[in-house]
Amino acid sequence: MAFYDPVHGSEILERISARRAELDELEEQLAKQLAEVRVERDELAVAERVLE
Repeated sequence: MAFYDPVHGSEILERISARRAELDELEEQLAKQLAEVRVERDELAVAERVLE
């Protein structure tokens, strides 16, 4: 049977919460970058069609 240490358990929970917050922020940044890339790619596709 595992021994649960509430002190270390709360530290672990804090670290998990902090990491989740970091990942949430990173996800938001990456989603924004992806949207910008898609917009630019679409603009380039239009430019290609115009030049053809």
